[in-house]
Amino acid sequence: MAFYCLLVVLQNLMISHCLGLSGETHHKINVLFVIAHPDDESIFFSPTINYLTANAYNIHILCLSTGNMPCHIFYTKLYDQHKSFLCHDIIVPLQQLKIVDHPNLQDGFGQVWSHDLLTEIISEEVISHDIHTIMTFDSYGVSGHCNHRDVHRGVVKFLQTNSERNIKAWQLVSLNTFRKYCGPIDIWLSILSAKRHRSKVIIINEQPLKSYDAMAQHLSQWVWFRKLFVSFSSYTYTNTLQRINP
Repeated sequence: MAFYCLLVVLQNLMISHCLGLSGETHHKINVLFVIAHPDDESIFFSPTINYLTANAYNIHILCLSTGNMPCHIFYTKLYDQHKSFLCHDIIVPLQQLKIVDHPNLQDGFGQVWSHDLLTEIISEEVISHDIHTIMTFDSYGVSGHCNHRDVHRGVVKFLQTNSERNIKAWQLVSLNTFRKYCGPIDIWLSILSAKRHRSKVIIINEQPLKSYDAMAQHLSQWVWFRKLFVSFSSYTYTNTLQRINP
Protein backbone atom coordinates (compact mmCIF):
# COMPACT_ATOMS: atom_id res chain seq x y z
CA MET A 1 0.00 0.00 0.00
CA ALA A 2 2.83 2.41 0.87
CA PHE A 3 4.48 1.75 -2.48
CA TYR A 4 1.14 2.29 -4.25
CA CYS A 5 0.84 5.69 -2.52
CA LEU A 6 4.39 6.56 -3.58
CA LEU A 7 3.52 5.76 -7.19
CA VAL A 8 0.51 8.06 -6.99
CA VAL A 9 2.61 10.93 -5.59
CA LEU A 10 5.27 10.52 -8.28
CA GLN A 11 2.74 10.39 -11.10
CA ASN A 12 1.04 13.55 -9.80
CA LEU A 13 4.33 15.40 -10.09
CA MET A 14 4.62 14.53 -13.80
CA ILE A 15 1.14 14.37 -15.32
CA SER A 16 0.24 18.07 -15.54
CA HIS A 17 3.35 18.84 -17.55
CA CYS A 18 2.98 15.78 -19.80
CA LEU A 19 -0.66 16.52 -20.60
CA GLY A 20 0.06 20.16 -21.33
CA LEU A 21 -2.24 21.26 -18.51
CA SER A 22 0.32 23.26 -16.58
CA GLY A 23 1.05 26.97 -16.84
CA GLU A 24 -2.35 28.27 -15.75
CA THR A 25 -4.38 28.24 -12.59
CA HIS A 26 -5.99 24.81 -12.64
CA HIS A 27 -9.56 26.00 -12.16
CA LYS A 28 -9.25 28.06 -15.34
CA ILE A 29 -8.35 25.04 -17.46
CA ASN A 30 -11.43 23.52 -19.10
CA VAL A 31 -11.16 19.82 -19.91
CA LEU A 32 -13.90 18.17 -21.99
CA PHE A 33 -14.58 14.43 -21.78
CA VAL A 34 -16.28 13.29 -24.98
CA ILE A 35 -18.04 9.98 -24.31
CA ALA A 36 -20.68 7.87 -26.03
CA HIS A 37 -22.89 6.59 -23.20
CA PRO A 38 -23.90 7.82 -19.72
CA ASP A 39 -21.86 5.16 -17.89
CA ASP A 40 -18.63 5.55 -19.90
CA GLU A 41 -17.15 8.04 -17.44
CA SER A 42 -17.49 5.53 -14.60
CA ILE A 43 -16.38 2.40 -16.45
CA PHE A 44 -13.40 3.75 -18.37
CA PHE A 45 -12.26 7.24 -17.39
CA SER A 46 -12.44 7.30 -13.59
CA PRO A 47 -8.66 7.46 -12.90
CA THR A 48 -8.33 10.50 -15.18
CA ILE A 49 -11.45 12.23 -13.86
CA ASN A 50 -10.39 11.61 -10.26
CA TYR A 51 -6.92 13.02 -10.91
CA LEU A 52 -8.15 16.16 -12.68
CA THR A 53 -10.88 16.97 -10.16
CA ALA A 54 -8.52 16.38 -7.24
CA ASN A 55 -6.24 19.00 -8.80
CA ALA A 56 -9.04 21.53 -9.39
CA TYR A 57 -9.33 21.30 -13.17
CA ASN A 58 -12.66 22.40 -14.58
CA ILE A 59 -14.37 19.27 -15.90
CA HIS A 60 -16.99 19.27 -18.66
CA ILE A 61 -18.70 16.16 -20.01
CA LEU A 62 -20.23 15.75 -23.46
CA CYS A 63 -22.24 12.52 -23.59
CA LEU A 64 -23.32 11.88 -27.16
CA SER A 65 -26.30 9.63 -26.40
CA THR A 66 -28.77 8.98 -23.61
CA GLY A 67 -28.00 5.26 -23.54
CA ASN A 68 -31.53 4.78 -24.91
CA MET A 69 -32.99 6.35 -21.78
CA PRO A 70 -35.47 9.18 -22.46
CA CYS A 71 -33.54 12.39 -21.93
CA HIS A 72 -36.16 14.02 -19.68
CA ILE A 73 -35.99 11.01 -17.34
CA PHE A 74 -32.20 11.20 -17.30
CA TYR A 75 -32.21 14.88 -16.40
CA THR A 76 -34.84 14.33 -13.71
CA LYS A 77 -32.62 11.72 -12.08
CA LEU A 78 -29.66 14.08 -12.23
CA TYR A 79 -31.65 16.90 -10.66
CA ASP A 80 -32.90 14.69 -7.86
CA GLN A 81 -29.36 13.61 -7.01
CA HIS A 82 -27.73 16.88 -5.97
CA LYS A 83 -28.07 18.57 -9.37
CA SER A 84 -24.90 16.87 -10.54
CA PHE A 85 -23.70 14.24 -12.96
CA LEU A 86 -23.33 10.90 -11.23
CA CYS A 87 -19.65 10.36 -11.77
CA HIS A 88 -17.71 9.51 -8.65
CA ASP A 89 -18.02 11.59 -5.49
CA ILE A 90 -17.32 14.74 -7.44
CA ILE A 91 -19.73 17.44 -8.44
CA VAL A 92 -20.07 18.21 -12.13
CA PRO A 93 -22.71 20.95 -12.34
CA LEU A 94 -25.42 20.41 -14.92
CA GLN A 95 -24.28 23.48 -16.84
CA GLN A 96 -21.00 21.61 -17.43
CA LEU A 97 -22.78 18.52 -18.71
CA LYS A 98 -24.40 18.03 -22.08
CA ILE A 99 -26.32 14.85 -22.89
CA VAL A 100 -27.25 14.67 -26.56
CA ASP A 101 -30.65 13.21 -27.45
CA HIS A 102 -30.51 12.99 -31.25
CA PRO A 103 -32.38 10.50 -33.47
CA ASN A 104 -29.19 9.81 -35.43
CA LEU A 105 -27.10 9.18 -32.31
CA GLN A 106 -28.72 6.14 -30.75
CA ASP A 107 -26.94 3.65 -28.51
CA GLY A 108 -26.34 0.24 -30.04
CA PHE A 109 -24.11 -1.99 -32.13
CA GLY A 110 -24.75 -1.41 -35.80
CA GLN A 111 -25.74 2.23 -35.18
CA VAL A 112 -23.48 4.32 -37.43
CA TRP A 113 -22.95 7.84 -36.14
CA SER A 114 -22.29 10.67 -38.58
CA HIS A 115 -18.80 12.06 -38.05
CA ASP A 116 -19.93 15.40 -39.48
CA LEU A 117 -22.74 15.59 -36.92
CA LEU A 118 -20.36 14.66 -34.10
CA THR A 119 -17.88 17.31 -35.25
CA GLU A 120 -20.61 19.94 -35.22
CA ILE A 121 -21.74 19.04 -31.69
CA ILE A 122 -18.18 18.90 -30.36
CA SER A 123 -17.37 22.25 -31.94
CA GLU A 124 -20.37 23.90 -30.28
CA GLU A 125 -19.31 22.57 -26.89
CA VAL A 126 -15.68 23.62 -27.30
CA ILE A 127 -16.64 27.14 -28.29
CA SER A 128 -19.33 27.65 -25.65
CA HIS A 129 -17.10 26.51 -22.77
CA ASP A 130 -13.67 27.66 -24.01
CA ILE A 131 -12.29 24.13 -23.90
CA HIS A 132 -8.50 23.72 -23.78
CA THR A 133 -8.16 19.93 -23.73
CA ILE A 134 -10.29 16.99 -24.91
CA MET A 135 -10.26 13.45 -23.47
CA THR A 136 -11.90 10.64 -25.43
CA PHE A 137 -11.58 7.06 -26.73
CA ASP A 138 -8.91 5.82 -29.12
CA SER A 139 -9.70 4.35 -32.54
CA TYR A 140 -10.63 0.93 -31.10
CA GLY A 141 -12.77 2.41 -28.33
CA VAL A 142 -11.55 0.10 -25.48
CA SER A 143 -14.38 -2.42 -25.93
CA GLY A 144 -14.59 -2.15 -29.71
CA HIS A 145 -18.09 -0.65 -29.45
CA CYS A 146 -18.93 1.11 -32.71
CA ASN A 147 -20.27 4.16 -30.85
CA HIS A 148 -16.94 4.58 -29.02
CA ARG A 149 -15.04 4.31 -32.29
CA ASP A 150 -17.29 6.87 -33.98
CA VAL A 151 -16.74 9.27 -31.08
CA HIS A 152 -12.99 9.00 -31.64
CA ARG A 153 -13.40 9.68 -35.35
CA GLY A 154 -15.65 12.63 -34.60
CA VAL A 155 -13.01 14.16 -32.31
CA VAL A 156 -10.28 13.58 -34.91
CA LYS A 157 -12.36 15.24 -37.60
CA PHE A 158 -13.03 18.18 -35.28
CA LEU A 159 -9.29 18.58 -34.68
CA GLN A 160 -8.57 18.41 -38.41
CA THR A 161 -11.12 21.09 -39.25
CA ASN A 162 -10.29 23.34 -36.29
CA SER A 163 -6.50 23.20 -36.18
CA GLU A 164 -6.31 26.96 -35.62
CA ARG A 165 -7.85 26.55 -32.16
CA ASN A 166 -4.82 24.62 -30.92
CA ILE A 167 -6.96 22.22 -28.87
CA LYS A 168 -4.99 19.43 -27.25
CA ALA A 169 -6.65 16.02 -27.35
CA TRP A 170 -5.81 12.78 -25.58
CA GLN A 171 -7.13 9.28 -26.22
CA LEU A 172 -7.64 6.45 -23.75
CA VAL A 173 -5.44 3.59 -24.95
CA SER A 174 -7.23 0.28 -25.56
CA LEU A 175 -5.67 -2.79 -23.93
CA ASN A 176 -5.58 -6.42 -25.02
CA THR A 177 -7.94 -8.86 -23.31
CA PHE A 178 -5.42 -10.08 -20.73
CA ARG A 179 -4.41 -6.60 -19.62
CA LYS A 180 -7.98 -5.34 -19.68
CA TYR A 181 -9.04 -7.78 -16.96
CA CYS A 182 -5.94 -8.11 -14.79
CA GLY A 183 -7.06 -5.38 -12.39
CA PRO A 184 -4.40 -3.55 -10.35
CA ILE A 185 -1.66 -5.77 -11.81
CA ASP A 186 -1.92 -3.65 -14.94
CA ILE A 187 -0.49 -0.68 -13.05
CA TRP A 188 2.94 -2.30 -13.36
CA LEU A 189 2.37 -3.40 -16.94
CA SER A 190 1.28 0.13 -17.87
CA ILE A 191 4.40 1.63 -16.30
CA LEU A 192 6.62 -0.79 -18.23
CA SER A 193 4.75 -0.01 -21.46
CA ALA A 194 5.10 3.74 -20.89
CA LYS A 195 8.86 3.35 -20.46
CA ARG A 196 9.03 1.80 -23.91
CA HIS A 197 6.63 4.33 -25.44
CA ARG A 198 7.44 7.81 -24.14
CA SER A 199 4.35 9.27 -25.80
CA LYS A 200 2.12 7.52 -23.24
CA VAL A 201 1.03 9.02 -19.92
CA ILE A 202 -0.05 6.78 -17.04
CA ILE A 203 -2.63 7.92 -14.48
CA ILE A 204 -3.11 5.80 -11.37
CA ASN A 205 -6.45 5.95 -9.57
CA GLU A 206 -5.90 7.23 -6.03
CA GLN A 207 -9.31 5.97 -4.91
CA PRO A 208 -10.42 3.00 -7.04
CA LEU A 209 -13.47 2.41 -4.84
CA LYS A 210 -14.91 5.61 -6.29
CA SER A 211 -15.24 3.84 -9.64
CA TYR A 212 -17.32 1.10 -8.04
CA ASP A 213 -19.51 3.63 -6.23
CA ALA A 214 -19.92 5.73 -9.37
CA MET A 215 -21.03 2.81 -11.52
CA ALA A 216 -23.49 1.78 -8.80
CA GLN A 217 -25.33 5.06 -9.44
CA HIS A 218 -26.26 3.83 -12.93
CA LEU A 219 -28.94 1.51 -11.55
CA SER A 220 -30.17 0.19 -14.89
CA GLN A 221 -26.63 -0.93 -15.75
CA TRP A 222 -25.60 -2.17 -12.30
CA VAL A 223 -26.03 -5.91 -12.91
CA TRP A 224 -23.76 -8.75 -11.80
CA PHE A 225 -21.46 -8.77 -14.83
CA ARG A 226 -20.97 -5.00 -14.57
CA LYS A 227 -19.97 -5.43 -10.93
CA LEU A 228 -17.41 -8.03 -11.97
CA PHE A 229 -16.15 -5.80 -14.78
CA VAL A 230 -15.59 -2.79 -12.53
CA SER A 231 -13.89 -4.96 -9.90
CA PHE A 232 -11.43 -6.62 -12.30
CA SER A 233 -11.12 -4.03 -15.06
CA SER A 234 -7.72 -2.38 -15.40
CA TYR A 235 -9.54 0.86 -16.23
CA THR A 236 -10.71 1.04 -12.62
CA TYR A 237 -7.11 1.32 -11.45
CA THR A 238 -5.20 3.06 -14.19
CA ASN A 239 -5.60 4.96 -17.46
CA THR A 240 -3.02 5.11 -20.23
CA LEU A 241 -3.38 8.24 -22.34
CA GLN A 242 -1.78 9.11 -25.65
CA ARG A 243 -1.86 12.35 -27.59
CA ILE A 244 -4.10 12.44 -30.66
CA ASN A 245 -2.20 13.74 -33.67
CA PRO A 246 -4.81 14.13 -36.42
